[in-house]
Amino acid sequence: MKFSLQQIAHLIGGDLRGDGNILVHDFAKIEEGKPGCISFLGNPKYENYIYSTSSSAVIVSKNFEPRKEITTNLIAVEDPYLAIGNLMSEYQKLTKNQKTGREDFSVIKETAKVSENCFLGSFSYVSEGSIVEENVQIFPQVFIGKNVKIGKNTIIYSGVKIYDGTEIGDHCVIHSGAVVGSDGFGFAPDANGVYQDIPQLGIVIIGNHVSIGANTTIDRATMGATLIGNGVKLDNLVQIGHNVEIGDNTVIASQSGVAGSTKIGKSCLIAGQVGFVGHITIADGTKIGAQSGVSKSITKPNMSFSGRPLLPINDYLKQQVALRKIFVNDNKK
Repeated sequence: MKFSLQQIAHLIGGDLRGDGNILVHDFAKIEEGKPGCISFLGNPKYENYIYSTSSSAVIVSKNFEPRKEITTNLIAVEDPYLAIGNLMSEYQKLTKNQKTGREDFSVIKETAKVSENCFLGSFSYVSEGSIVEENVQIFPQVFIGKNVKIGKNTIIYSGVKIYDGTEIGDHCVIHSGAVVGSDGFGFAPDANGVYQDIPQLGIVIIGNHVSIGANTTIDRATMGATLIGNGVKLDNLVQIGHNVEIGDNTVIASQSGVAGSTKIGKSCLIAGQVGFVGHITIADGTKIGAQSGVSKSITKPNMSFSGRPLLPINDYLKQQVALRKIFVNDNKK
């Protein structure tokens, strides 16, 4: 499927600088560009490639000023990375053939309700009382427990396990190997020091437009619900404990873990391998650097932190400079 640069510029709200009749049919990294492809320049480190790329067009920032002659066509936007993402999403919608119907060996229990235009892959299983709404794609070997609710246009990839009572909103994506609604880590020692199970009787509620990465796990609440807000993006290998609450549009990168009953606010950015203790609160807009350890609440919004123990980002950077000086001086002795 081919599109003109004029069509693309209109779609992403860009300013076309070149021939609007040129057609493109694919995407390419700017350093690997080929005729008929469109690329983007989002990081200044890659600017040199724009002068030699063979891509038919490059999406750039509106404030980009070339230092020498450019032979490709440009589409200038406010945010090139966001623009290419939106363009790829629209392209995927137009070219992706959405499946419907039931493949062999899929199971829908009698009291479950699955919309007719959904897709169920082989060996998928929908348990009693569950509701699957319009245009849901359930790929092979997915297990859906009892009384689960899955909203419109949600995609659940192969090997996902969704436990009883889980509620999933519209337009969500859950990648292979994810487990939603398994028991929280609830145990208490008795008088003899033997750990006894604390039943986990709550559920998980996931909002709309949520993305859950491969092999990520979200525990059900002890009581009440573990809550994942609208627009939340969880990377692969993220662990969300019981009764955790994550606010709208928060992003958490791979190998991070959130212990039980911690509340993370809206629009937070959590880098990889960050650990949160339980029963703390993180303010809206908080940014936390990779491999940080968060052991107490953060009450002031829109602050940045890093390190173990956690420090405001400026203090953390000063600490790193001081440690580096100490290390260099010690090596000179």
